[in-house]
Amino acid sequence: MGIFSALDISASGLTAQRVRMDTISQNIANANTTRTADGTPYRRREVVFEERSDSNSFSQALENASSKLNGGNGVRVSSIVEDPTDFKKVYDPGHPDADAEGYVNMPNVDIVTEMVNMISATRSYEANVTSVNATKSMALKALEIGK
Repeated sequence: MGIFSALDISASGLTAQRVRMDTISQNIANANTTRTADGTPYRRREVVFEERSDSNSFSQALENASSKLNGGNGVRVSSIVEDPTDFKKVYDPGHPDADAEGYVNMPNVDIVTEMVNMISATRSYEANVTSVNATKSMALKALEIGK
């Protein structure tokens, strides 16, 4: 594993956490959206990560697993999925989207949960930035050896 591999892995983490933060921001922005393009309330979205792989073949995976230099390949976003939990029902008979009994289906977004997830994504992003900076510092120190 070389310096550029370490930078590549950290960059994949930065990209993945940025997508996660964007998705959380979208959830927060739509916390009160009762009607989307398909006529239903906004449904909370979650990002799913998976290990980034160089190949899909079993033989290549076996070779990588048996190699002593296998340090991983980073992370990637495999999908962004909708949260299947039920919508919140709020009694508001004056709301344009209220049903016959006066209840409005509100998005399944919990602001507190989203803020906790945002803090987690921010910390992960900062950890990847620290890793990039440490790798860069190591490379600069290595260049000073020849002076």
